[in-house]
Amino acid sequence: MYLRKLKINNFRKFQNLKVEFTKGLNLLVGENDAGKTAIVDAIKYVLNTQSLDYIRPSYEDFFNSSDDESHRTENFYIECIFEDLKSHEASSFLEWLGFYDDGKNFLKIWLSAKRKDRKIFYEIRAGADDEGSQLSGEARDYLRVTYLKALRDAESELSPKKGSRLSQILDSHEVFEDKENHELKEIMRITNESIETYFSVGNGGEELMESLNTYLKEFSLITNKLESKFLMSGSSLKSILEKLGLKIFNTSENNSQGLGSQNLLYIAAELLLLKKTGYAGLKLGLIEEIEAHLHPQTQIKLIEAIQNIGEINDIQFIMTTHSPNLASKIKLKNLIVIKNGNAYPMGSEYTKLEKGDYYFLERFLDSTKANLFFANGVILVEGDAENILLPIIAKKIGKNLSDYGVSIVNVGSVAFLRYSKIFLRKAEPHFIVPVAVITDVDVKPFQSKELFSLNIEKISNFSKSNELLILAQKIVKKKTKYYIERNLKFEEVEKKRTNTITKKIIKYDEEKVKSFIAPYWTLEYTIALSCLSKLFYQAIYICKKTYSRDYVYTESQKNTYIEEANIKYDSWESIGKTREDIAFIIYNNTMIKESNPLSKAVVAQVFGQILNETDLSTYNIETDDKLKYLVDAINYVTSN
Repeated sequence: MYLRKLKINNFRKFQNLKVEFTKGLNLLVGENDAGKTAIVDAIKYVLNTQSLDYIRPSYEDFFNSSDDESHRTENFYIECIFEDLKSHEASSFLEWLGFYDDGKNFLKIWLSAKRKDRKIFYEIRAGADDEGSQLSGEARDYLRVTYLKALRDAESELSPKKGSRLSQILDSHEVFEDKENHELKEIMRITNESIETYFSVGNGGEELMESLNTYLKEFSLITNKLESKFLMSGSSLKSILEKLGLKIFNTSENNSQGLGSQNLLYIAAELLLLKKTGYAGLKLGLIEEIEAHLHPQTQIKLIEAIQNIGEINDIQFIMTTHSPNLASKIKLKNLIVIKNGNAYPMGSEYTKLEKGDYYFLERFLDSTKANLFFANGVILVEGDAENILLPIIAKKIGKNLSDYGVSIVNVGSVAFLRYSKIFLRKAEPHFIVPVAVITDVDVKPFQSKELFSLNIEKISNFSKSNELLILAQKIVKKKTKYYIERNLKFEEVEKKRTNTITKKIIKYDEEKVKSFIAPYWTLEYTIALSCLSKLFYQAIYICKKTYSRDYVYTESQKNTYIEEANIKYDSWESIGKTREDIAFIIYNNTMIKESNPLSKAVVAQVFGQILNETDLSTYNIETDDKLKYLVDAINYVTSN
């Protein structure tokens, strides 16, 4: 059996919430205060824990829609529905079982709480209808969950002490079911006898024992004579288990380990409760912040192991995390995104992702891209240049992306659909996270016609073989076929550009996903057309001059290069070249057409540095029609 559904009404920050879980691993992801802990606590309230934690509703558990206490609700409701009960499991809950139309069984358990002033009343019932009946104590014992809190002190919990968590775990294990005749009791009896003998006549502790009992004799009444003896532990199995501690060592170095390793040991100990043989109860582990005290590599190893353990042993795990590292390493279908008061399971029955999308994303959705699950807004880009420049431009227009919780995800290709469909749902609730897809129109401007009108005859003069000539002609033909073979006119090029923009909008725009397309060719070409054209050329000129030295330059050299770049740029304007001509020279002739083309990422880095150092108040970025698509994208993802 496993927890299939959780329904919450008026509990903490959730007015109405439904969460659907899968068998095996369920990882709840979301930013701080998204409600992940509230979901875990809701389950605990209904089911209780193996460690018998003191759990009961409090005043703060009742939903409040504002800071005004008069809006706090007077009741809340939590419902757990279990499915796939095996025959031996169902036998413990026969009088509370229900059946679906297809004959499959289910178990519905709910907690209803109400308050009157500061007094809280609640009950837990179960049944197929809305009335139900109270669960027996035995049935409730079968439903206890294993729980690991976020701020766990592994060393303390595994140390010998009265009521230690370790002793509770061991006491619940089938190895220690025979409380009266367990082998450990005989071992401890022999140990106590040996200790007592040490402090008896003829041994080193004799004098100490005699002195201690002499004092006791003087303190005692005639009717209540007292005497002492040393013992290792009491005679009960419980007292023996409370004397046990659990330590972890590096087997290769034989030394004790730190907090992270101790947490691994603690998790391993808790898992003992979920692997009891012949156990007819619920095998459900709740773990908050699974990554606590663990470095990234160990986090990944742990999550992979838990996923495997759950599948092999039919154990369900519901865990929370703040770690993009973990979110990127489990199967997408096992993720549940908690956002804006809703839960979004990422299985194929809920999203618009195709089977191939899941394969792709599980391979390429790394920790940097997994940031999108925690963001208040997402910008999808296809290259390093956008990734570098967008935060700078956003900051220059007063929209620091970090302040708004916006993540930029560089998909590294044009696989926007695979990533954007993460946010598309087959049914409500829909994601309300704004997602901006920033992409190029990828239609060369009309100015490129002259550039690509290459003289094939001239090429042939340098060709020493027919094969080389054919190859050269193929290259030229590939580059020129759009303009030269079809001899497109300006109006036709413009029509293709606008049609391409329309097609991309249709392709990407759905729900809260919206595309923002470079109006001319590429990001870099569009910038070269914009009010930032001259600054952009400065960056390209610096990179061109320092290319052989890995773009290393001094401040003095940079100033010299900027001055030279400005002179060159001004000369173009002085001879009457249009902004389009200049943009084409900057981007195509200077940046990408050379035998050793410049790195777009490095140019973006240098350009970003120039932007940071320049007062852009007079550059009118927000009103420049060439840059409007970038400004609109930034405004869109920061609008929530």
